[in-house]
Amino acid sequence: MKKTRLILVGGFLGAGKTTMLWEAARRIMNKGQRVGLITNDQAPDLVDTAILLRNEVKVAEVSGSCFCCNFKGLISAMQQVRDEANADIIIAEPVGSCTDLSATIVQPLKENMGRELLVSPLSVMADPAHLTDIMNGGTAGLHPSAAYIFRKQLEESDIILISKADLLKTDDLVLLKEKVKLNFPDAEVMTVSAITGEGIEEWLKEVMNRIDAGQRLASVDYDIYAEGEAVLGWLNSNIELSGEQTDWDAFARDLLHDLSQQFDSRKASVGHVKIILEAGDNYLTGNLTGKSDTLNFRGSARTGNHARLTLNARVEMSPEALEQIVRETLGVNAKGELKLKIVSLRCLSPGRPNPTYRFDRIVSIG
Repeated sequence: MKKTRLILVGGFLGAGKTTMLWEAARRIMNKGQRVGLITNDQAPDLVDTAILLRNEVKVAEVSGSCFCCNFKGLISAMQQVRDEANADIIIAEPVGSCTDLSATIVQPLKENMGRELLVSPLSVMADPAHLTDIMNGGTAGLHPSAAYIFRKQLEESDIILISKADLLKTDDLVLLKEKVKLNFPDAEVMTVSAITGEGIEEWLKEVMNRIDAGQRLASVDYDIYAEGEAVLGWLNSNIELSGEQTDWDAFARDLLHDLSQQFDSRKASVGHVKIILEAGDNYLTGNLTGKSDTLNFRGSARTGNHARLTLNARVEMSPEALEQIVRETLGVNAKGELKLKIVSLRCLSPGRPNPTYRFDRIVSIG
């Protein structure tokens, strides 16, 4: 039986995982290998899935719970992309607020799927701004329990990927890399940028040729872990927009800007807010990973009469407050000129993690 390589990439909300993983998948496919991607979230209607499907790659989505709490769902998704895409390589992106991946995902996969999978080293991406503050003893603006999750993700990683390397000066990046290595000496520390391509080939060389996955098990307090997830309101929505000729790019920019102002005014920490606005073959994506200065947009939905908006938000407030803000801000930005049809909207606070497996040992290979 042909073995499929699995590349698992974790990292806290806003690390830039999806953008970087698509760039990695594109490079792999350009070399003639087949790739499947698996996304993961607590609810359906993922912006990440919509973006990846636009790039004509096979995507499976595990929604409703994290990989660790729905291990069968992960196995099913892997089988789906193996069958439908005949994938040589699967890249899987777990929920951004998940940790303990080595014990609950990597070790069980090595134990139960060793004949079918080559499991690559566990990579964890970290946004440099958040990472710098965490390394300096801060919380990166997060609730202390959420910052605990951030640190535990780093603690269990085989490879720490400092993302968005293009945002830092060379000297600052070198210093941050040295500080991370000092704090986590057993992990390999690398830097990557999905924008410039820096470091991606070097990282791919590592994960495509190694099988020493999950070399560390973190000691995780599940009470703190559960609190760190529960402090965030999670909202996923899918909305149809229609009306007169509309500049969809301006609409999207104004919407995210106004949402950012609402969260900033309440001093609510933003894990991420993501949108994809699709109008026929054209689409625009937008990301907010902190205060308004982190707003980022790519692509263009141009102008038209109809569009579809998918919006995901992870913000430190109650689900009820988050839903109210999103609904009100959508209404204000419609300005009475657009008809909004909410196809789906789910807002929740994640429940306590209850993994299918949790190994207390490192599974050896070979």
